[in-house]
Amino acid sequence: MKGTTWKKGLCLTLLTVSMAVGVTGCGKSSNEVGTEETAADAAAEKENILADMKEFTSESGSVSIYLENDWTTEDLGIDTWLGVHSADGREEVVVTQLPKNQYNGTVNSLDDLKALMEESFNITDAQETEVPEVPGLSGITAMTCTISTGTSSGDGYIIYGESDYAYYMLAYSANTINDKKKEKFNVSCSTLKETAIEEENGFTTEMTDTIRWFDASYAILTRTNNCDVNYFGGMAANEDNAAVAQASLDSSWGVTDRASADETMEWLLSEGHRKDFKDTMKTLIDAGIQNAAADTRKDVVLENYDVTEEEAQHLADMYGYYEQYGENAIDAWDYCRALSLAGFYYHAGYYTEQEALDKCLEIAQILQPLYTSWDEAMDSYLHGYEYWAEESSDERRAVYEELKAEENSLYNVDWNLTFEKTW
Repeated sequence: MKGTTWKKGLCLTLLTVSMAVGVTGCGKSSNEVGTEETAADAAAEKENILADMKEFTSESGSVSIYLENDWTTEDLGIDTWLGVHSADGREEVVVTQLPKNQYNGTVNSLDDLKALMEESFNITDAQETEVPEVPGLSGITAMTCTISTGTSSGDGYIIYGESDYAYYMLAYSANTINDKKKEKFNVSCSTLKETAIEEENGFTTEMTDTIRWFDASYAILTRTNNCDVNYFGGMAANEDNAAVAQASLDSSWGVTDRASADETMEWLLSEGHRKDFKDTMKTLIDAGIQNAAADTRKDVVLENYDVTEEEAQHLADMYGYYEQYGENAIDAWDYCRALSLAGFYYHAGYYTEQEALDKCLEIAQILQPLYTSWDEAMDSYLHGYEYWAEESSDERRAVYEELKAEENSLYNVDWNLTFEKTW
């Protein structure tokens, strides 16, 4: 299996990876040591293995690991990743780091990472194996497998895990992997070291309570996308994140420039999903749903609309929200997303910093009078999500509760804050 195998697969599927973060290393997998003598023997064996190794470091300097002295690095096209292969090209180690605040919904879990790898390579015969000890990482899984390309195939040994900062894959491939080679790889994992690179942030305005209020309005979305709620717009302002914001706006909103950005913002502020919601509720009222008992509203919908039973139940539930909260039942869904978009427009380069903050202030002054508390506003936002997605908002509600419980939570900022323009 040649050293370029991993590079070809990885570069086909991942387009945007940028900053590096700090993390501790991966430890050696071993049985529980029962005696001091056994522990000493294991330590001596590890030192013997390391004596024939040297440190390899990624181009960015953020990742390093000890591997065989005569191995060679290769360019994976991503400066925070590390690829190293043996002199004959038959063995290779790839260390990948996927910073959580860089993916904006692309990779949101270890399952997503595993799916990415399965898409990149023809992985077959996968079997879970003993999980190595990896200090600093959680959710660790390990698997042996066969990795095939169009011209060759070989054994694979892959470890997945995550830290607070990123998702990780530590992968070893060879024509054949035996216990001795696997043990050697685990020793290498125990030397993994990454150095945090300070992230450039071009945002110049002081983070006042007014800006934190803006950030809080879309913090559920920010956290769901594994971005950082402590940055305006969910991320640091830099060139790498500009590319991330542009790609996200294009894929999620069809926004590709200033004109389409303005058009989308205008739609959210003038109509959004709340207009469709109100129109739908009025047609349900015309159909007589207000005269039906709660447990028969679905039947009213089925009698008047060509929908499935599931869709009918969804509309009946939405009418319940409308009945309870009135016409503003889902308004926060549109206005919070508009606030989020203003931040993304700034990061993408479609708005200047002042334009983005001015727009946020404009939207916040519309949103704030509609509700009396963060709980009330976020309830409206989540009802809007349910209306649009036609699914439960339970997971996002859990995110909101987690955010509220955090020390220095954004939601400690008073909902009824008097806004101050400091930019």
